[in-house]
Amino acid sequence: MRRVIGKVRVRAALGASLVVAVALVAAGTALLLVLKNNLVGQADLQAENTAREVATQIATGKPYAKLDLPDGDDRPVVVLSEDGRVLAAGEDLRAVDGKAVTAQQAPPAGQQPRDPDDDDDDRGTKPGEVKDKARHSGGTATVGHRTADYRFATVEAEDTQGGKAVVRAGAPLAAEREAVGSVRTAMLIGLPCLLLVVAGVTWLVTRRALRPVEGIRREMAAITASTDLSRRVPEPGSRDEIDRLARTTNETLGALQESVERQRRFVADASHELRSPIASLRTQLEVGIAHPELLDAPGAVEDAVRLQNLAADLLLLARLDAGERPADARIDLAALVREEVSQRVGDRIAVEVGELAGVEVAGSRGQLGRVLGNLLDNAQRHARESVRATVAREGEWAVLRVEDDGPGVPPEERERIFERFVRLDDARSRDDGGAGLGLAIARDVAERHGGTLAVRTGSVFELRLPRA
Repeated sequence: MRRVIGKVRVRAALGASLVVAVALVAAGTALLLVLKNNLVGQADLQAENTAREVATQIATGKPYAKLDLPDGDDRPVVVLSEDGRVLAAGEDLRAVDGKAVTAQQAPPAGQQPRDPDDDDDDRGTKPGEVKDKARHSGGTATVGHRTADYRFATVEAEDTQGGKAVVRAGAPLAAEREAVGSVRTAMLIGLPCLLLVVAGVTWLVTRRALRPVEGIRREMAAITASTDLSRRVPEPGSRDEIDRLARTTNETLGALQESVERQRRFVADASHELRSPIASLRTQLEVGIAHPELLDAPGAVEDAVRLQNLAADLLLLARLDAGERPADARIDLAALVREEVSQRVGDRIAVEVGELAGVEVAGSRGQLGRVLGNLLDNAQRHARESVRATVAREGEWAVLRVEDDGPGVPPEERERIFERFVRLDDARSRDDGGAGLGLAIARDVAERHGGTLAVRTGSVFELRLPRA
């Protein structure tokens, strides 16, 4: 049961049905109340009209015995004196509110008992007039042998001789109850049917709306099972949330595929780069064991150093890929350049230090020093006679430039050289070219520090970092 209710379609159908049920119950209750009040109001108006008709006859001096009273079953009427005596009653009217109705001999006009202290204002009427205000109430009346509920209107009147009478006329509530009962029955029958329709329509609409989601889920399950990241989920093209979900999923799959392929290339290239120095070192060691006089010790040391540098580069790339954040230290770029240049005593070409503006950046001193060293190493490999480093301040940016007088980087290669294990053809020899990781590491470190690294002209590398 929990699994069934947990489905989106079931929850949507139940939720919609519940909302519609509450709305219909509230609307139905309000409708019944309004209908009942309107019908009761009509009954009050009908009873008041009947009472005023009889009261008008009394006000005009018509004797009580000759009053024209309506049919007692439809509109029961009783005329009472001030002391409660029944002066006239409708045909077959036996009781009102449980009190028996028996017409008594009415005194002559103007002879009804009256309080001598009451004046016309206290009575609210004058001889020959009908009181404007009517009182309404509910009650029962027995006509013949049948008792039913009625709405009664009570109107006071005086005849031309000052005799006061109270006219009480009723209107039946059977029609009101029948109408309210019919509406209530229709609502009780129609409400479940309407809820079933709402639940069914919601189920179908939700099922149709979620069909693309199920297609996305099936395709993702198939991709997971096959490990084929080149596959993509279907895009419905409906320009709604599900369509955007499908596009975002495909973009995620594309980024994942690119990451996996880059990782595979990285492993393959690293294996290739490690194979050459390891094979060379092994060969030299084997020759040295067999013929000690032929051992190339400097070459073995060079291969070991190359392996050490390559291992350090691979370790740094792994840490960068893992999302390592740089330390939050303040670094003076000018001081960093002077320190790095002072330590490069064995360079083929002495590094010329140009303008060094005093500007500080936030980050890791070790990683930024590695960037500067990689840029200078790259310039040393390609320069003819000069290598130059400068630091400038441009707005909110600190700019470090390293340039040489070499042939420069062709425009079509200015982005590719920052990829891992990429070396241009004229730098692929073991002596002149590195492993192809220096510029890739430099750009990754620059981006981790919120900056950029790019080739602005053929042989000028520009590192931009936000000022601290």
